[in-house]
Amino acid sequence: MNQTLKLEHPVTTRWLLRFALPTIISSIVMNIYSTVDGIFVARWVNTDGLSAINITMPMIFLISALGMMFGSGGNALVAKKIGEGKHREAKEDFSLLVVVAFVFSVVLAVLCFLFLDPLCRFLGSDDALLPLCRAYMIPVLVTIPFAIFGIVFQMSYITVGKANLGLIFSLLGGVLNVVLDWLFIAIFHWGIAGAAIATGIGYAVPSLIGVVWFCVKREQALCIVRPKWRLHTLLQSCANGASEMVSVLAFSVVTILFNNILMNLAGSDGVASLTIIWYAQELFSGMFRGYITGVSSVVSYNLGKGDKERLARAFRISIRTIAVAGVAVVAVSCLAGGAVIGFFAKGNQNVYDVALRGFRIVAVSFILMAYNVFSSGWFTALNDGKTSAILSFCRTILFMVVPVLVLPRLFGVDGVWLSLSVGEGLSLLMTIYYFVKYRKVWTPERGTVGQTELQ
Repeated sequence: MNQTLKLEHPVTTRWLLRFALPTIISSIVMNIYSTVDGIFVARWVNTDGLSAINITMPMIFLISALGMMFGSGGNALVAKKIGEGKHREAKEDFSLLVVVAFVFSVVLAVLCFLFLDPLCRFLGSDDALLPLCRAYMIPVLVTIPFAIFGIVFQMSYITVGKANLGLIFSLLGGVLNVVLDWLFIAIFHWGIAGAAIATGIGYAVPSLIGVVWFCVKREQALCIVRPKWRLHTLLQSCANGASEMVSVLAFSVVTILFNNILMNLAGSDGVASLTIIWYAQELFSGMFRGYITGVSSVVSYNLGKGDKERLARAFRISIRTIAVAGVAVVAVSCLAGGAVIGFFAKGNQNVYDVALRGFRIVAVSFILMAYNVFSSGWFTALNDGKTSAILSFCRTILFMVVPVLVLPRLFGVDGVWLSLSVGEGLSLLMTIYYFVKYRKVWTPERGTVGQTELQ
C-alpha cells in the first residue's frame, strides 16, 4: 500500500494511534539518549558530572532545534505537496533541505569548536566544572551532522509511510547508546567523555542508514534526487518549522537562566536536581511531541486536499487522546517519582531531597504541557508557522522567564519549580485562544459536513 492510500484511511482513534505509535516510541527513544548518559554518569562518575551535562544541554537543544526546523517544517511542506499531486517537486524540496541541513550543521560545529571555552562559561560553567563540560561537549560537536540528519530522516519516514523503519533505527541507536555507555563508562572508565562518545555513535548509525535508504529507495514518495534551488522552499520550510526551532532554542535560554539561578540558590546540587527533573519533563514532552509529529503528515495531507471533515475529526480525537495520556502521566509521576529520582541521586541525599520536592511541584504541569506541545505541532502541520512560533515563543520565553525571575525571590528554590507550572498554565490559556480563533481552518461549515466516519 503506497503512502497516499495510507493517508486516505478513515480517521479513527485506533488508526491515528497506530499511525503515530512508531513515532511516539522513536521520540521517546531519542529523548532517552541524554537520559541514559545521565544515569551512567550519576552512578559511575558523580553528580558534578550530571551538572556538567545539564550545563551543556542547551547545545543538545540547539542541535535538536535545527533538526526540528528542517524536519517538521520541511515535511509539512512536502506532505502538503504530495497531497496536491506535486510528487517530483516534493522530492526536489526534500533533497534541498537535506543538503542545507548538512551545511548548517558543519558550520555550527566549527563555530562551537573555535569558541568552546567561552561557550561553556556562557552556558553556566564555573572553573570547577569547565573540564567536565569540555569533555562532554567535544564529542557532541563532532556528531552534530548525524544528530540533525537523524531528526530530519525520522520525520521523513513518516511521510513515506515507513514510520516503523524510523522506530527500528531509533531503537538500534538507543541500544547502541546504552551498551556503549556501559562499556565506555563502567568498564573503560572514560568518564563523562565516554557518555558523549556513546551518544554520538548512537546518533551516527541511524543517520548513516537513513542516507543510504533515501538514496536507494527511489520508488517511494520521497527520495534523494538532484535538488533544485528554490529559495521560497527554504523560507517556507524554515517558517513552518520555526515554532519547533524557537521552542527548543528558547528552552535552551531558559535552561541557562535556570542553571544560573539554581547555582546561586543551591549550588551544583541544585543544578543536578534540575537535570533530573528536565529528564522527566523531556521524556514526557517527547511522547506528546511524537504523537503530533506522527499524525502531522495526515494533517498536512488533508490540508492539501482541503478535506476539513477529516481534519476536524483528527483534531477532536487528538484532544481526547491527550487528555487521557496527560492524566496518566501525572499519575505515574506522583506514584513513581521518588523511585526515579533515587535512581539518579544515589549517594547524594541533598540532591534527592531537592529534586523530589521539585518533581512533586512540577508533576501537575505535565498535562498542561501536553496540550501546549500539541498546539505548536498542530499549527506547524497546518503550515501556519507564524502562529506556531508565537505559541512556542510565549511558552518557552515569556511565560517561563518572567515567573522564574520573580517567584524565586519570594519562595526560594520552590519558586524555580513553581515557575514551570505557572508558565505552562499561562501557555495553555494562549493555546485555547488560538484554537478558538482559527478553528474554521479545520472545521467544516454547517451544511457541508458529510457522513461522519465510524470510529
